[in-house]
Amino acid sequence: MIATLVNTIGVLLIIAIIWWFWLGPRRGAAKTVAVSEQLQIVVKDGVYEPDHIRLPSGHAATLHFLREDPSPCSEWVIFPDLEISAELALNKETTVEIPAAKPGKYPFSCQMQMYRGTLTLE
Repeated sequence: MIATLVNTIGVLLIIAIIWWFWLGPRRGAAKTVAVSEQLQIVVKDGVYEPDHIRLPSGHAATLHFLREDPSPCSEWVIFPDLEISAELALNKETTVEIPAAKPGKYPFSCQMQMYRGTLTLE
């Protein structure tokens, strides 16, 4: 009886973790930004805010990350398709230069892929 209860609670916790980090609803709406505007992405509570960013394609851009989360997972932001990574200082703004690129969706995440976002170039 107790073993069944413990196993059931364990399975429910695993499902909750999978939902929270990979399947749950996104917290921020996509934000469209002109190339000349400054965009700040706040890293806190396990998410990037905003986590969906739209920029015009064919233009270089600068993203400004403000890391407020002390978690070791939030120390890096990685854009694998653009071959860009940056170490994010705690409670300081870190700029990330995005080169001119073709239209498309470019995912970004922390090194463990628990914090996730998408950069859309249109």
